[in-house]
Amino acid sequence: MPGIAVIPHVRGVGGMVSFRARFAAGLAARGIEITSELNFTDYDSVLVIGGTRDLPGLWRARSRGVRIVQRLDGMNWLHRKLRTGVRHYLRSEYGNWNLNFIRTRLADHIIYQSEFSRQWWERIHGPTPVANSVVYNGVDLDVYTPTSTLQPPAHASNFQLLMVEGSLMGGYELGLETAVQLVEQLNTAQSQSLGRAVELMVVGRVADHVKKKYMDRLNPPIVWRGLVKPEEIPEINRSAHMFYASDINAACPNSVIEALACGTPVLAFDTGALPELVTGDSGRVAPYGGDPWNLDAPDIPALAEAAVEILLHQEKFRPAARARAEQAFGLDRMMNGYLIELINHEDTKARRIK
Repeated sequence: MPGIAVIPHVRGVGGMVSFRARFAAGLAARGIEITSELNFTDYDSVLVIGGTRDLPGLWRARSRGVRIVQRLDGMNWLHRKLRTGVRHYLRSEYGNWNLNFIRTRLADHIIYQSEFSRQWWERIHGPTPVANSVVYNGVDLDVYTPTSTLQPPAHASNFQLLMVEGSLMGGYELGLETAVQLVEQLNTAQSQSLGRAVELMVVGRVADHVKKKYMDRLNPPIVWRGLVKPEEIPEINRSAHMFYASDINAACPNSVIEALACGTPVLAFDTGALPELVTGDSGRVAPYGGDPWNLDAPDIPALAEAAVEILLHQEKFRPAARARAEQAFGLDRMMNGYLIELINHEDTKARRIK
C-alpha cells in the first residue's frame, strides 16, 4: 500500500490540527502509512496542509516525481485591517506568500475547503494554475452525535449560546464582541418572546484583559471554558441550544461542522463559506448588513431575529442540523475526496509504476 507524506506536522489547537488528526486516523483505518518527513522516500504523494517552511524538501520531492496536493482554506487578512503588531503583520504576509508559492509553483492539484475559498484565491491571485476541486471538512459522525432523541438540553434554566474557537486573539476578538452584543439584545428587546435569559459560553483561548473587559457586562455572565480536550467537544455541543459561528469570512470552520453533527443548530452571518455549510433549517445565516471585508459594523438586530427563531423552534432545527452533517460532512466523504487525488489519481498510479 502506498504511503503519504502529510506536512507540516502541526501541533496545538485549531483547524489544521483537527484536520490532520482526523486525516491521519482515516489513513490508519485504511492501512495507509503516513509520514511527516519529506527526507524519507517511501511515499508516493504529499499532502500539504496549507503551507510549509520546507520548500526545498517539497521541491526535491516533486523532482523525484512525487505528486503534490495542497489543501487550501483562506488567506490572512485581518492584519491589514487591524493593528495587530509588526511581528504578526510580517508573519501573516509571509504565510500568504508561502501558500501562493506552493499553489502556483509546486502543487499538482489544489483542494479548496469551500467554493468561497476557491473564489477568494482566484479573485486575488487569478485562476488556479492546476486541476482543483472542493472538499469540505468532515467529522466522525459516530463520535460527534446528538442525543438519541435530538431534544434540546432539558436541564438548563437559561438558553445556552455556544462559541468554540481555538483562539479568540490576533483580531478574532471581534467575533466575541459581536456575540456579547447579540446576547445583550436577546436579553433585552427579545426577552419577553424568549421567556428566559440567554447565556454565552466561550470555549477557546481568550486573553485575560479581554475577559476582564466583559466580566461584568453580561447578566448572566459569560461562562469561560478555556481550551478543552477534543473529546469534550461533542458533549459541550450537545449541551447548547445554539452555536454561534463568529469568524468573519471563514473558509470552512471545523467547529461549525462539529456542531451540526451534534444536532446543534448554527447561527452565523452570511460571510465566507457559512452560506454553503448552513443550509435549510440546520441553522440561520443572517445578512451581515455591511462590507465584512472592511469590518463594517454588523447587523445585530438581524442576527438576533434569526437567533430567536432558532431558540423557539428547537424541534425543527436540531434534526435538520444533524441531517445536514450526515448529508455533506461525514469523515468517509472527506477522505474519499482527498484519496482520489493522493492515491487513486492516474498520475499517481503512473509514477508509482515507474
